[in-house]
Amino acid sequence: MERLDYYRDQFKELNICIIIPTYNNSGTLEKIIRDVSVFTDDIYVVNDGSTDKTNEVLNKFPKLRSLSYAENVGKGWALRKGFEWAIKAGFNYAISIDSDGQHFAEDIPLFIDKLKEKGPALILGARNMKQEGVPGKSSFGYKFSNFWFWVETGVRAEDTQTGYRLYPVKLLRDLNFYTHKYEFEIEVLVRASWKGIAIESVPVKVYYSPKETRISHFRPFKDFSRISVLNTFLVIITLSYIIPRNFLRTLFDKKTYKKIVSKIVESNESKLHSSISLAFGVFMGILPIWGFQLIVAILLSVVFRLNKLLVVLSANISIPPMIPLIVFLSYKLGGFMMGENAGEQMLFDSKITLDSVRSSFVQYAYGSVALASIGAILTGFGSYLLLSLIKRKTA
Repeated sequence: MERLDYYRDQFKELNICIIIPTYNNSGTLEKIIRDVSVFTDDIYVVNDGSTDKTNEVLNKFPKLRSLSYAENVGKGWALRKGFEWAIKAGFNYAISIDSDGQHFAEDIPLFIDKLKEKGPALILGARNMKQEGVPGKSSFGYKFSNFWFWVETGVRAEDTQTGYRLYPVKLLRDLNFYTHKYEFEIEVLVRASWKGIAIESVPVKVYYSPKETRISHFRPFKDFSRISVLNTFLVIITLSYIIPRNFLRTLFDKKTYKKIVSKIVESNESKLHSSISLAFGVFMGILPIWGFQLIVAILLSVVFRLNKLLVVLSANISIPPMIPLIVFLSYKLGGFMMGENAGEQMLFDSKITLDSVRSSFVQYAYGSVALASIGAILTGFGSYLLLSLIKRKTA
């Protein structure tokens, strides 16, 4: 009893509610409500257009908060409506639990303990998908979903298809969601990770009733198709926006530079060796071998026994915002070197010819090698002087 009182207090202290989306699961809904009510009275049931006896079940709980609408829209929509209520009611977190009886309310304390341990996070109830009785489509979907979530976020999650979750609804309130059905649980998970919300997991029990009595509203072809389309868009966004955004954030984060500087200062590496590594990275970053700069830089840094971290760091001088400037300066410098043979400008219009392309590229190539050399020399001297000052102050 003391343990139960502790978790009831934690629900109030952490400001947690429970959301139960339901559609035609009147046979198991009543037990789910009674089981979770042991922990809290802040329960919100979203009846997503059920045509069975769901409303009769809800009427047995006059104090229960619920929302019912006539048309079945989808689980994602039901969860979104639950989130809206939770946010308006001032809750920080919401635990979602499916109404088909596959989840056990007795696992709720695991979410509370993980939240207390890790702090604000989206916590997944990871099912044991290797146990007997797990439907084949669930096992396939589990692996399929986990893989694409890793591709889209770089985060390893144990069970991205589980419906048993703790959502940090207060942290999600600024996101505008687009999906309505099962794919919503992928969208919210990926976008939460993109937002910087930690993704955690706890092991939970799961029960799958015998095939002849099992009620499932998951439509393999339609829902897998929806999920596949969503993953396609999420991967495109990841490659075109999220990865470059994260890189730039890291690049311009003061903490990144403080860590690098501290490692340089605290290491036994000489100032000359560090400066040469930085200079070489800049040289490789400007060199006109786009797409192969980092690979070649790393390989040569191993051959010449340079500091690979510093080489990679400085080679990123050719980040997208810098590329137009590097190309422009290279072309102008190449024109200066070629003298009378230099072109006036790079031609990219209807009058372009193979000769003009060759001429422009040769001029750009000459200039980029010269610019890479100048950049390397300036970086080498500048970093040597800076490291001398830093190490002197540290000493």
